[in-house]
Amino acid sequence: MPSPICLALDVPTLAEAKELAAACAPHVGMLKVGLELFTAEGPKAVSELKALGLPIFLDLKLFDIPATVQRAAKSAAAAGATMLTVHASGGREMMQAAIEGAGEGVAIIAVTVLTSMGDNDLHRVGIEGKVVQQVRKLADLAKGSNVKGIVCGPTELQQMRGLFGPGLSYVTPGIRGDEPVSADDQKRTMKVEEAIKAGADWLVVGRPIRDAADRAAAAASMNAAATEALAKHRAPKA
Repeated sequence: MPSPICLALDVPTLAEAKELAAACAPHVGMLKVGLELFTAEGPKAVSELKALGLPIFLDLKLFDIPATVQRAAKSAAAAGATMLTVHASGGREMMQAAIEGAGEGVAIIAVTVLTSMGDNDLHRVGIEGKVVQQVRKLADLAKGSNVKGIVCGPTELQQMRGLFGPGLSYVTPGIRGDEPVSADDQKRTMKVEEAIKAGADWLVVGRPIRDAADRAAAAASMNAAATEALAKHRAPKA
């Protein structure tokens, strides 16, 4: 079984991304190219990192008019992306345009509520209720738009998987290891085993690996925890 760890290459240059990816490649199942790296290096960040032999998660969180998102998704597919994020808040027509633009080879994944946001943050932008309620609304919209999966915080995973079943892929950031990390902007976090138990298919891990003294060892440790959790919580029943 491939590793469910998706390594977030949140670094400013392609050279740094390649160094980080090469060190951790034996212990992860996917590489994530986000806004920082893609803005600095463009589509070559996808095509050159793909040469390492791992699928590429292009995390651009597209949010624009449908025609623009459709063309952007087509470009992402041409660069070699395996997965591509769009904001579910962009609506059904936008998500369906992304699917059409990307074609069969790219899975469109809909972002629900950023893990940097809590209930009060939603209220400040005019959304009443709690994060979990908004995630549920957007996940329902996303599933109806025929995307392949959703991004949600680990704290909502169990409820979303219970509601929407295994037909969606569940991608979650905010994953932490056993070692303490410095304060950051993630408000909804969870450790590896807890997230696997709650229903995550992909665990997006950035800072706990990127900022570790031994990146390869940190990646190996998180992968071992994920593998053990999968065997414990997802193994077929006898």
